[in-house]
This record gives sequence, C-alpha cells and structure tokens, in this order.
Amino acid sequence: MSKLVECVPNFSEGRNKEIIESIVDEVRKTEGVKLLDYSSDKDHNRSVVTFLGGPEEVEEAAFKLIKKAAELIDMRNHQGAHPRMGATDVVPFIPIKDVTTEECVEISKKLGKRVGEELKIPVYLYEDAATSEERRNLAAIRKGQYEGFFEKIKQPEWKPDFGPCEMNVKSGATVIGARFPLIAYNVNLGTDNIEIANAIAKKIRYIGGGLRYVKAVGVKVTERNIVQVSMNLVNYEKTPIYTAQEMVRMEAKRYGVPIVGSEVIGLVPMKSLLDCAEYYLQIENFSVDQVLESRLSE
Repeated sequence: MSKLVECVPNFSEGRNKEIIESIVDEVRKTEGVKLLDYSSDKDHNRSVVTFLGGPEEVEEAAFKLIKKAAELIDMRNHQGAHPRMGATDVVPFIPIKDVTTEECVEISKKLGKRVGEELKIPVYLYEDAATSEERRNLAAIRKGQYEGFFEKIKQPEWKPDFGPCEMNVKSGATVIGARFPLIAYNVNLGTDNIEIANAIAKKIRYIGGGLRYVKAVGVKVTERNIVQVSMNLVNYEKTPIYTAQEMVRMEAKRYGVPIVGSEVIGLVPMKSLLDCAEYYLQIENFSVDQVLESRLSE
C-alpha cells in the first residue's frame, strides 16, 4: 500500500449502538482499508469514523458507509446538540502519503457524483474541493441545518454540486471534500450556562473576529450537567491546540468560570500534541526526533 488517503466521515447517530456498529461494519468489510478509530457522542447524537487506505478503496468504503447510513438513519427523527444537515453529514478526504490534495479533490468529485446519482442525496463540495469560495466553509453550507435546507436548497446559489435539487427527506444532504488534517477539540466548562459557552465560542471563532483557523459552537453536555466550547481546528500548525485552549481560558475568566477538562474527538497528528508539550513544559530546542516512538517507526 503506497498511496494513503484518510477519510473521516461524520454521521448523525450517536446513541443507537446497533446502528453505529452496522455503519462502521461497512468499513470493516472493505478490503484494502484499515479502520483506525470511531467514537460517538450521545449529546451531539453524532459519530466520527476514521479509516485509511488506497484512494480507490477509501472511496468505495466511504460510499458503502453513506449508503448504509441512508438506510438506517431517518433525519426526520434526529435531535442533537451538534449542527447537521444529513444522515452522513460530512465526508472529508485527507492526503497522508504519496497523494496530493488534487487527487483527494478528484476522489471527492467521483464520490459526490455517485452519491447524487445512485442514492439521490444532494451533495455539496467543500474546502479544497469547493466549486466556489462561498462553499469552502462547512458552516456556511450547513447554515440552516436539516430543517432549514428544504427552502435553502431552492435558492440558485445553493444548488447542489451533485444529485437532486431538492432535499432527501429521510437522508438530508451530504457535504464531501478534501482538506488539511482537522482536529476536533472540545473544552469543558464548569457551568451549565449555555449562554456563556455560546459567548466564548463567538469570541474565539474566526467568523466572529477570533482565531483564523478555529470554528466553534457552544454545546450542552447533558449527562454531566455542564457546557463545552466545541471546536474544529482546521490548521493546527497555524492555530495550535494550546492557543485555542488559552483563549477559551481567558474568555471564561471573564465569567468566573473554570475549565474542567477537554477532549479530542477521533485521531490527531502527533505533532499537534508535541507542540502542546513544548509550549506548556517550556522545553527548549525540542525536536520530534527526541520522541522515542517516532524513532522506532523510522
């Protein structure tokens, strides 16, 4: 296996274990693909799957996952804290080894065309695969969510890139694209006040005048009776985890609220965590070559 592409689909089910396992099984059953990780969140009612393989194999696994999600998830019954617009909400492809971003864009287009034609699900291309600058940002596409998209899709500027020009009532719509490795990072706050989480999220996200490579929303964590600032760090090299963490901490202090924990959803590049270690430990002249495991993998 020379060329390697990572795929990290997000689907709108985080509570029904039987449905989640059935969807993930489609990846397990695809030859040439390795399932790396999957996790679910009951409050978000969402699951994230990470798998790796050759370009053709990854594309096939992604299609099978989308098809199975369309069979098992009915968006008319979906409720959750995380924004969403479809049973399979978003499917990004990330170049890992001997693969260019342009190749991942082509995978996105091929998959989008197939999903639109065979499954009758509207598809939008985003990030590096976007057909217009307005469609690069996932949040811009997803604005209005499933419920609002029945009207939004009728607008000429929101005509799907592939598939029917009307919402799939059961499966909604899907966003597919190619992008830089993204880190899903959540900071838990010592309060149950969602207005505080929303205010902090608004301050730190780029669209609100905050950090350039951060998207953020406030989310209730009902099981723990707290709230969190849920973030997507779309370029961890330019906006590291620790920068986002410290900005949340600074804004939370304004409300007298402490940070009580954080969580990473899915997999993250090792360098992003090493950057945090270097920052918080104030290690001088540190290099990844000093990490034992990195030398063993050479």
